[in-house]
Amino acid sequence: MTTSNPSESHFDLIVVGAGIVGLAHAYTAAKRGLKVCVVERDAACVGASIRNFGFITVTGQGAGDTWRRARRAREVWGDVAPQAGIDAVHHGLYLSAFRPLAHTVLEAFMRTEMAEGCELLDTSEAARRAPALQLEGAQSVLYSPHEMRVESRTAIGLLARWLAEAHGVQFRFGEAVLEVATPRVRTSRAVLHAERVAVCTNTELHGLFAERLAPHDLRLCQLQMLRVVPEPGFQLPGSVMADLSLVRYHGYSRLPEAAPLLEQMRREEGESLDHGIHLIVVQSADGSLVVGDSHHYGAAPEPFASERVDTLILRHLRETLRLREATVSARWVGTYPSSASTDCLIDAPDDATRVVLVTSGTGASTAFGIAEDVFAAW
Repeated sequence: MTTSNPSESHFDLIVVGAGIVGLAHAYTAAKRGLKVCVVERDAACVGASIRNFGFITVTGQGAGDTWRRARRAREVWGDVAPQAGIDAVHHGLYLSAFRPLAHTVLEAFMRTEMAEGCELLDTSEAARRAPALQLEGAQSVLYSPHEMRVESRTAIGLLARWLAEAHGVQFRFGEAVLEVATPRVRTSRAVLHAERVAVCTNTELHGLFAERLAPHDLRLCQLQMLRVVPEPGFQLPGSVMADLSLVRYHGYSRLPEAAPLLEQMRREEGESLDHGIHLIVVQSADGSLVVGDSHHYGAAPEPFASERVDTLILRHLRETLRLREATVSARWVGTYPSSASTDCLIDAPDDATRVVLVTSGTGASTAFGIAEDVFAAW
C-alpha cells in the first residue's frame, strides 16, 4: 500500500514496523501534522498484533505507567475505531473469583484507584447480568466497564488503510530496514530520510540496535491460543477471566493479598502455572470464541504447539463458562518480547531515534498511550 509518489524519500518521521506499536506512533505523528512513512518487512502485518485477543485491557494492568497508558489507549481506540471502520465486538470484563482467597484479592483491588468505575458483584447479580458464566462455587465476579474488544485479524489492516487514506501515511510493505542512522534509513529497496525515526520491531531482538537491547536481558515469550465454536446462540456479555489471571496481571498480582492465592494456586494448579496459563475468553462477531493463553519463555522458543497445553486451557474454559459445545476450529501460536523488569522499553540511541518495544504482551492495550508519551518527551 503506497499513498503518495513512491519516489518520495523525505519524511518528518519514519516508523519501522507496522504492528500496533508502529501504527500508534504513525497515528500520533500524523495527528500532529507530520509527514509519516511506515516501513514493514513483511507484505502485511502478520506478527503478534494480529494473533492476540484484540482485547484492550485496562483493569488489571500494572499500577503506574502501564495502567495510565492503557486508560489513554482505550480512549484513543474508542475515537479511532469507528473512523477506521473497526467494529467494537463487545465491551467490558467479567472476572470470576472461585476461591475465597481470589475474592480477597478482588476486595483489595476494589480499594485501589484502579478500581474506579468497577463493581464487585455477588454471584446472583453476576448470573443475572452474565448468564453465560458458570458460577457454581464462585465467590464473586469483578465487573469492569473499561474494556473493549476488536477483531485483531482485521483491525490492524483496517487501521493501516485508514491511516493511509485519512492521514496520508505512506506504507512500504515487503521492505526490510537494514540500517538506521537518523536522518538516514537504508532499506532493502531505497535510502530514505527523516528528521526522526521510531523503531518498533517487536521480536527482532538481534537486528536493528541489537547492541542497545542486549543489556536489557529480553527473552521471547511464546503463547498458544485457540478459536472455539460454541453452540448456536451462545453470547458472552464481555471478555472473561478467572482466578489464574489474579496471579498474573500485575494490577492484581502485586497486591499483598495475592501472595496467599498464588501459594494455593501452586498447590492446585501447578501444571497450569508451569505453562504460564491464565484464561482469557473473548467473542468474535461470528459467535466464535478466542481462547487462551499460555506463556513459555526462551531465546528461541520452538514453533510447536503442545496438545497438553491446549487441553488445560480448554478445561479452564469449561470450568468458567456454561458451554454445551466447544469445538476447536483453529489453533495458533504468537510471540512477543518479554522483560522481567519493565512492561515497555523506550530507548534513545540518539536525540532523533527511539526504539520502542512492548515487553509484556500489552501492545494492543497500551500502544497509543506509549506513543503519546514518546512524543511528549521527544
